[in-house]
Amino acid sequence: MEYGGRRRLLWVHGRSIAWLPPLLLLAGVILLDFATGEDFRIISWIVLVPGIAAAICGVWTTAAYGVVSVVTYFVVDSAWPDQYKAGFGDFLLVALGGALATLAAAVRVRQERQLLHIRDIAETTRRTVLRPLPPRWAGLEHAGVYLAADVDARVGGDFYDIQPGPHGTRVLVGDVQGKGLGAVEAAAALLGTFREAGYHEKDLATVAERLEIRMLRHRSHSTALGHHDGDRFATAVLVAFPDDAPERIDIANFGHEPPLVVGPHGVRELPSGDGVPLGLGDLAGGLPPVHRVPLAAGETLLLVTDGVTEARDTPGEFYQLAREVERAVRADPRRAEPRRLVRRVRDGVLRHSRGRLEDDTTIFALRRLTDATGAPGEDLEQGRLRS
Repeated sequence: MEYGGRRRLLWVHGRSIAWLPPLLLLAGVILLDFATGEDFRIISWIVLVPGIAAAICGVWTTAAYGVVSVVTYFVVDSAWPDQYKAGFGDFLLVALGGALATLAAAVRVRQERQLLHIRDIAETTRRTVLRPLPPRWAGLEHAGVYLAADVDARVGGDFYDIQPGPHGTRVLVGDVQGKGLGAVEAAAALLGTFREAGYHEKDLATVAERLEIRMLRHRSHSTALGHHDGDRFATAVLVAFPDDAPERIDIANFGHEPPLVVGPHGVRELPSGDGVPLGLGDLAGGLPPVHRVPLAAGETLLLVTDGVTEARDTPGEFYQLAREVERAVRADPRRAEPRRLVRRVRDGVLRHSRGRLEDDTTIFALRRLTDATGAPGEDLEQGRLRS
């Protein structure tokens, strides 16, 4: 964000130097006024000093520069003979400019504080929807990154979670249709249901049914409140890691991007979205089937939202996820590790799209922990994409 970038540029070794540009401008105006001679007086340009301070300094610093500018104008102008003085009119201009600059600084500081408060609320919301997960959790090593297309909101409709339970570990990754707070509310509703059903229900199909019902109930409630959410739905992938079957996983795909299995020997695509999204089950006459697929030790399951596969470059070409991952793993098999894999995909998407994401982007990779597993993968920071 511009404000954050500006503040970083004006800090050196942990100390602010925001006061320095106005001071340099003040000194420059004084030197130029004496250097240009009596036919070209520019001392009135000193009104720019508090104006610059208003943009980058605090209220009291701006006010101080306003006072210094008025005093400096009086001293410098008095040093010239009467016939060459800038006059009382310019003096009033400098005084008024300092007062207005102080007022502008006060407004700017208040708005920045409000913005920081909104960002704190967004961060709290993000942590509620996308709760922090330990790097090694429920028998899985994982890494995830979330990039919001709305850089100010820092949170959108993408969601993911891991839920351990007595029937094994369940994973949910999804993307709510639409944007804004309505999408966030739907994502939070689905995650709440998943965390309960994923723990208590034995069959993955029952968990899927609970998610479908929750999406329908959420839409009904939103419609009753007068919100325009009557057609909202969510694509999702529901995965189960059974404790008694370490060489396989169960998966149900609700119209989502097909997961990839990435291993030292290559990349393969799992069953695609043969079911309709959550909330549209009545259109297909039922929920998607649960597929049982192999997942060998050392293989990583890669789940992404359409912000990855629909990322475009300047000519409009889509990002080729499977091809790029295949190429990366072929060059270095260690890139199949969750932490390395997520970082590789994230960097590839940002490079391909030149940092301009059209949709929220989630990249989530996980694999079973074994005795042979190397250093644990660490969660990448879920920061906002800078524009």
